[in-house]
Amino acid sequence: MIKAQGYAARAAKSRLEPFSFERRDPGARDVVIEILYAGICHSDIHQARDEWGGARFPMVPGHEIAGKVIATGSEVTRFAVGDLAGVGCMVDSCRVCPSCREGEEQFCDSGPVWTYNSVERDGKTPTYGGYSNLIVVSEDFVLRLPGNLPLSQVAPLLCAGITTYSPLRRFHVREGSEVGVVGLGGLGHMAIKLARAMGARVTVFSTSPAKEEDAKRLGAHDFVLTKKDGWGAKVANRFDLMVDAVSADHDLAPYLGALRKDGAAVLLGVPEKPLSIHSFLLISRRRNLTASLIGGIRETQEMLDYCGQNGIVSDIELIPIQKVNEAYERTLAGDVRYRFVIDMATLKNG
Repeated sequence: MIKAQGYAARAAKSRLEPFSFERRDPGARDVVIEILYAGICHSDIHQARDEWGGARFPMVPGHEIAGKVIATGSEVTRFAVGDLAGVGCMVDSCRVCPSCREGEEQFCDSGPVWTYNSVERDGKTPTYGGYSNLIVVSEDFVLRLPGNLPLSQVAPLLCAGITTYSPLRRFHVREGSEVGVVGLGGLGHMAIKLARAMGARVTVFSTSPAKEEDAKRLGAHDFVLTKKDGWGAKVANRFDLMVDAVSADHDLAPYLGALRKDGAAVLLGVPEKPLSIHSFLLISRRRNLTASLIGGIRETQEMLDYCGQNGIVSDIELIPIQKVNEAYERTLAGDVRYRFVIDMATLKNG
């Protein structure tokens, strides 16, 4: 076993604190990665506070992992010591079900092995995430990171990047597409950058007038303040795709009404309460309401390569790990532009 250090939540709603644990010894197909940077995803907070149920403690969160390879198993062929490498939301799957064979391991019939708050395929070994100094992962679930981009800003691409890239590709966003982005946060700001790079005309929808300047800086062409009465009528029947990254309760009706015939609204957020819609909004123009999770390993690698080729990274605030609890509170308050990333070198500071 390999001794590891990290930060963990010991119980629901407890503060994260230093935690010593063990990683498995690398097998023949495993890669050992020294974690250099770990992004803080909003879902880390949900799970560390057991807001979705089923949490396993102690929990080391983190599934936006960027680092370098420090050891490889004897049968590893895709990575060598010194390579930049990343780990996203999954570290394994059954590999044999239809979804896995199609390269969509996130929909594995028996459930993927999540990077943390999960159990390895042996059914008993807990997984611990990226708020730690190293991780051992099968090479099949390790991503090659672009070497031309700041590594700290690449880390959030492993979740926020693929979560937004996947639906944009699925709905064939291209030159001339009209794309709406609902909510300007960790996911929304990546949706703007990626959709703009694909040639779309991008409009941001937000309840905050203070977000307009940032939306334009990030590449949005238009901004709609949804606190103003009657805003929906001004954008009716206009958009090919609406990417909804809001996790708070909100009315879907005006966003669905903004879609053209055969347009689609894709839900990325997870509101606390069930959303309600009137079916006529969909029937009237054959609109589609769907959702998206992350992407498979193949698509995630495609996204990373695309970002490397187009110079796309996440806007971040780099923090020492000792400020992780403060970062959680600031994330909940919306006080981050647009992703906290932990500098794991600070773990050595105690």
